[in-house]
Amino acid sequence: MFISQNQSTIHLKKTFNFILFLFVSLTCFAQESVHDETLLPLSEGSYLDSIKATFINHSTSNCIDKRWLEELNNGELSAIMFSDIDTVNVEDNVTFDLSTDVLKTRLQALDAKTPFNISYNPALENTIKSFLKNRKGNFERLMAISEYYFPMFEEHLAKYNVPLEIKYLAIVESALNPRAKSRVGASGLWQFMYPTGIQFNLEVTSYVDERFDPLQATDAACKYLSSLYGIFGDWSLVLASYNAGPGNVSKAIRRSGGSQNYWNIRRNLPRETANYVPAFLATMYIYEFKNEHGLEPKKPALTYFETDTIAIKKRISFQQISELLDISVDQIQFLNPIYKLDIIPYTKERHRFLRLPKDKIGLFVSNEQAIYAYIDYLDNQGEKPNHVNTTSYNLTKSSTQYHKIRRGESLGLIAQKYNVPISSLRKWNNIKGNNINAGKTLKIYATNKAATSKAFNPSNSKTYTVKSGDSLYTISKKYPGVSANNLKEWNDISGNNIIPGMKLKIKG
Repeated sequence: MFISQNQSTIHLKKTFNFILFLFVSLTCFAQESVHDETLLPLSEGSYLDSIKATFINHSTSNCIDKRWLEELNNGELSAIMFSDIDTVNVEDNVTFDLSTDVLKTRLQALDAKTPFNISYNPALENTIKSFLKNRKGNFERLMAISEYYFPMFEEHLAKYNVPLEIKYLAIVESALNPRAKSRVGASGLWQFMYPTGIQFNLEVTSYVDERFDPLQATDAACKYLSSLYGIFGDWSLVLASYNAGPGNVSKAIRRSGGSQNYWNIRRNLPRETANYVPAFLATMYIYEFKNEHGLEPKKPALTYFETDTIAIKKRISFQQISELLDISVDQIQFLNPIYKLDIIPYTKERHRFLRLPKDKIGLFVSNEQAIYAYIDYLDNQGEKPNHVNTTSYNLTKSSTQYHKIRRGESLGLIAQKYNVPISSLRKWNNIKGNNINAGKTLKIYATNKAATSKAFNPSNSKTYTVKSGDSLYTISKKYPGVSANNLKEWNDISGNNIIPGMKLKIKG
């Protein structure tokens, strides 16, 4: 049939408009389907991949350099600082190329610009020389790490009208390790003991320990230091009481005939406290005169202010955040040391927050609904109680499996992977709490197949033929009491991929 050129053009325009309409409709449909539990990805890709494919401004960049992250997490520096304060005899003379006269002049200059009572003392000279002689490399590393924390410290110190030089106290307390823990149980950057932490509203539960949170612990430290200054009115005595407790400092004052000068009461303080204030003042001196001593710290990859937080609206694990946002579990652990089990709990009564580099927070905020849809999906995937007679649920060592723990894994994730209770994992491997170490191997005993199959009554088994667009999740929803994990077990499927035409056994 003959078609005019004009008719042909009209026909092409209609075809183009239809294709454009179809494309827009499918795009909108795909975006809306993220929030609909019944609309899951096609078999060739996982649900996680399909969720991430819809993300706005999706970025896979690593925000914290691996070597820098290791340095920020390094416990070596805090261990050395603890040892120095506990064991170094500051009365021993140290040979180092720094004349006493030069040191006195510099200490006078330091005293003039700080509210601390800084005067020359042989114990202080020995501490300064010891640090410069034996710990110069450590101080260069600490100076780089302090660039990450100090801006945040200074903001809080200024808010509470506490001298900015108090920031050096965190170096003496923890060597800027947010997970530092002393032999007596003091924890975090500011080394709060449990009762003192509770006194200043730092919560400690099975899931969280706010003593490890840099922001909350810094705020609590400022409040505590302010209250101590209200008692003693002298910042050197405040430092001594922060370490030994106000009671011990008050006793030392009485035993020294009522003297209010730290150097006069020092001999009546505990040994650790007697070393503690000289260590603080020596640290301040080294920072303030680093150029004169040739210290060359490296610049950090980012600062604390280049991170941000978001309130969490559902229980979420570090592993899930890692998979969704393409950020390592190590980075999440460092930025969120408060969470003891690598899980952020959720309750309506108290908000919990996730801290990430700003670009990752932006990614989370832009795709919040899709992220929580994925969390809901995982929750629905979890195995539900099937009310099987527990006496027939036996374990056999003949079907033992072994799992090598990977970095970032928790007992909960491993238990979920193998569909076994966490309590069983603990029992089989003599684990007391929740801590496990990467590289270790766990024993996992499989369920007795005969007992399990009996419980499911195989005589009632059905067969389902996979159709295009099906997923394990959508198929499981067709059968009450059946989960996607059940389908995997009954059909020996290791991943999530299924293809049209595949025959699946359905027991029940």
